[in-house]
Amino acid sequence: MQIYEELVKRGLIAQVTDEKEIKDLINNGKATFYIGFDPTADSLHVGHFMALCLMKRLQMAGNRPIALLGGGTGMVGDPSGKSDMRKMLSKEDIDHNISCFKKQMSRFIDFSDGKALMINNADWLLNLNYVDVLREVGAHFSVNNMLRAECYKQRMEKGLSFLEFNYMIMQSYDFYKLYQDYGCNMQFGGDDQWSNMLGGTELIRKKLGKDAYAMTITLLLNSEGKKMGKTESGAVWLDPEKTSPYDFYQYWRNVADADVLKCIRMLTFLPLEEIDKMDSWEGSQLNTAKEILAYELTKLVHGEEEAKKAQTAAKALFAGGSDNSNMPTFTLESASLENGEIGVIDLLCVAKLTPSKGEARRLIQQGGVSVDDEKVTDLQQKVTVSDFEKGHIIVKKGKKVFLKITLA
Repeated sequence: MQIYEELVKRGLIAQVTDEKEIKDLINNGKATFYIGFDPTADSLHVGHFMALCLMKRLQMAGNRPIALLGGGTGMVGDPSGKSDMRKMLSKEDIDHNISCFKKQMSRFIDFSDGKALMINNADWLLNLNYVDVLREVGAHFSVNNMLRAECYKQRMEKGLSFLEFNYMIMQSYDFYKLYQDYGCNMQFGGDDQWSNMLGGTELIRKKLGKDAYAMTITLLLNSEGKKMGKTESGAVWLDPEKTSPYDFYQYWRNVADADVLKCIRMLTFLPLEEIDKMDSWEGSQLNTAKEILAYELTKLVHGEEEAKKAQTAAKALFAGGSDNSNMPTFTLESASLENGEIGVIDLLCVAKLTPSKGEARRLIQQGGVSVDDEKVTDLQQKVTVSDFEKGHIIVKKGKKVFLKITLA
């Protein structure tokens, strides 16, 4: 099976333009393609994970990826999928986030010997003359068509800033620039990016003629990927300092039964023949599938050793064992205690087990919090210094989240 057909079978392709040409380029290793990453945080997260895996798959098939870092577009912010305007980041924050992205991407993509490129669109966007952009680029865009795009329509009621309105033009210019300077003949993105991507393809063809060989393709998962990686405590990050390998493993171990085989198909590198055999699995077999998913993805992101540690810790805890050597650990600063104690509600927030005190109260009222195997029933319950005499306490949230807390 060739790579394009494999992508289709894995459920990764949602829409394409010029399918015959796209299939030929990808299957013969002739595609130079880009995916953009706006540096809105100092770590990539699970929502980016599918794009990175796709780049890896296509590179393995002989194609050349371009990871486009949005040092320029990040100054504006993509309105797609957002009900409100994104927080404005400083150039210093954006540059820091980009440096973090570069390290993480190198775990997935081979950038040696020109096999892949990592490019910052600030290199051209920040030096553009405004009037030149209006004349050379803006003249090729219809405001009527732009306002019909989903990425703008959903923002019109709440208000769309002129700053954000320019995002489509900037992203389209990126493709035009990459096509001219790097021979980039294809762009990939989520289905929420379709209008922006078509804008880039049309700009190339309008500027350079209908024979310009630029194509677009979108991925099935990204609309679902907006939900993917979001928990009640925040995003699931690829940085182990922000989401530990154990918590990363547990996130995938806890996916819904209905989603586990879809995730295995889309995100792991297991052979399709092996995955097809799982289609008939049900009941306890789905728990086995979840363990396979969690292990494979933790290995991809954090390496085999960390994946084995996370798997061992999870199995030991759920079997009722006492081995907590690989359990996620949080160090509680003594300054967080007042008169040698801290309320469980405050502890849950400080340890980032819940995003707010309100959520902590709700969790306790529902019987979802235990400290050292004792269920917390009193909203006023406190943890004291004496509780740490054995060196730590174990806080359990729900049925599957454990945290070892030590006192500094």
